[in-house]
Amino acid sequence: MSQTVLIIEDEAQTRSVFLSSLSFEGFGAVGASCGSEGVELAQTHHPDLVVCDIMMPDMDGYQVLSTLRQGSDTASIPFIFLTAKATMPDLRVGMNLGADDYLTKPCTVGVFIDAIATRLQRHSDLHPPSDETEPPTSIFPDCPQLSSVFQFIEAHYQQPIQLRDIADVVGYSPAYLTSLVNSQTGRSVKQWIIERRMTQARELLSKTKEPIKKVAADTGYTDAGYFNRQFRQIHGVSPQAWRQEIDSCQHE
Repeated sequence: MSQTVLIIEDEAQTRSVFLSSLSFEGFGAVGASCGSEGVELAQTHHPDLVVCDIMMPDMDGYQVLSTLRQGSDTASIPFIFLTAKATMPDLRVGMNLGADDYLTKPCTVGVFIDAIATRLQRHSDLHPPSDETEPPTSIFPDCPQLSSVFQFIEAHYQQPIQLRDIADVVGYSPAYLTSLVNSQTGRSVKQWIIERRMTQARELLSKTKEPIKKVAADTGYTDAGYFNRQFRQIHGVSPQAWRQEIDSCQHE
């Protein structure tokens, strides 16, 4: 089954060229000449990806994206802005609203198709059709735009993780990813990694008799001393003391 791309663009010639190129490449292509029409088509067709111009007369691209991100059926659709201007303030507005990428006009058909194919592939890789990929923990907030980030952390928190590792997988620059996670959650990527590791550490400390060094290794710390210091910094006591407190409470 071909994937469907919705193009929201008020310039008829640009819209026609993009729709034709998508059809030629085997995509399903749907076009809207204004923002309000685009929102309606997104809600009825549920496309696999939306490409939307920013500057439009009735409803600009920011309003379109904001509306789609608020709908349960459209919140997770990958969204690419098409814009003749891409200043840092513009990028930040789109980022805060949940944009996945930007294409600057004018752009060639080749660049256009490559950006769409790349974004669709990344979305497919990070959202396979199986509930088994969902994190089995509730520590992460319900944020569709960051689900791929949290899925990566969930799958790899027991290993060394660098910011660039996550950025490469989800298709963002490290700087963009840092700002996005901070703006959406009020925490840094590193803080979420630590939180996931500490959740597992508390689980192991309370339910197993594993040595502290083994607990550290099982939660992604190759240096048990660093694990001890970080645990103490967060919980106010050492892992061993925390375990003893839990044990005493359970036997009271």
